[in-house]
Amino acid sequence: MAEYSFNTSEIKSWAPKLRASDRVLLSGTVYTSRDAAHKRIMSLLDSGEKLPYELDGAVVYYAGPTPTPEHLAIGSCGPTTSCRMDPFAPRMLDLGLGAMVGKGGRSPEVCEAICRNKSVYLCAVGGAGALASKCIKACEVIAFEDLGCESVKRLEFENFPLVVAIDCEGGSLFCDK
Repeated sequence: MAEYSFNTSEIKSWAPKLRASDRVLLSGTVYTSRDAAHKRIMSLLDSGEKLPYELDGAVVYYAGPTPTPEHLAIGSCGPTTSCRMDPFAPRMLDLGLGAMVGKGGRSPEVCEAICRNKSVYLCAVGGAGALASKCIKACEVIAFEDLGCESVKRLEFENFPLVVAIDCEGGSLFCDK
């Protein structure tokens, strides 16, 4: 197990070096997206419309933050169960998504797409959303505001603690390749 600290803009160069169980402190721009937002993103892709963010090299955090208290950048912001995004993840990875952050295992199809695209799946600690929010320095809704906590947000992480759960060589904390 190794420890790394890097910026999200470097995810494509770091992903091939990371191995399951490595610890990561991640800084930089991350986009929130959950079930409802993923469905809309797929509709935009199907119709050839512009996406709310560039997929190539992006990092998506499967989270739906709580309302923001005064004087804070964001409310509690813990990970949601990632397998709910499994129907959408292979397509997004094939379009250049650099990494996903969530909790829990992923389907064999997602694991194959991670390997095929030299991407990575990172896990955040579930149940610690209030603590995780201390590593988020900015939050801005950028799409689908009507979805409330499930809207797409642009976050700025600063040393957000994560564990590599599935690496691009097929290593996994959840199952064998």
